[in-house]
Amino acid sequence: MRSVKSWRARIVQAATLVLLSGAVSAQAANGPLDRPVRSEPVQVRFDPMIRQTSVTGVVPSGLCFSFSLPEEWRLTAEGVKAARSDVEIGIGLRSAGELRDMPQPDLASRDAAFLQKDYEELLGRPAQSVSLSSHGKATHWSATWIDANLPSASQSMTVETLIVPLSGEWVLELSLSGVDTRASHDALAQRLLTRLQVQGRAACQG
Repeated sequence: MRSVKSWRARIVQAATLVLLSGAVSAQAANGPLDRPVRSEPVQVRFDPMIRQTSVTGVVPSGLCFSFSLPEEWRLTAEGVKAARSDVEIGIGLRSAGELRDMPQPDLASRDAAFLQKDYEELLGRPAQSVSLSSHGKATHWSATWIDANLPSASQSMTVETLIVPLSGEWVLELSLSGVDTRASHDALAQRLLTRLQVQGRAACQG
């Protein structure tokens, strides 16, 4: 994964073009601006026999997370990408220490507020619509900006992230992009949450 600063610079430039000139598609800007940095790389393994990819990552607190995806996926700088489509999943970890200045009562809502604040500061305007909802063990955050210069028919840009507390000290951020329809997006998000496991670090080694 790229550093926070380089990721921020690239996405801020794209998002600014979207909002000011419509030169970049709204879908391309769907992902955290201030993406957290993984301390250790995510591992991706494709099993051609069962046509399934396993994704594992290590959490600095001694835990690991894992989930499986259908068909073949490949590792990227920000997460994983489907081999036969443009669907990508951004993967990042954020520590409770990074969120300590947020006043919200729980770790997931503090992370959502952090993302909201970061987007609004970097885009230079508040979102017209914000949603925060619970989906089992995850919190779904989304924010929408509306601008006449956006190239989409709705003239809007929505960014969203699934926030999963892994412990009292870390949250996992999963950001989907490149998905054709809302139904497909929701189905993939549901699969991620259903298959996600958090275990001791040894369980993800080998």
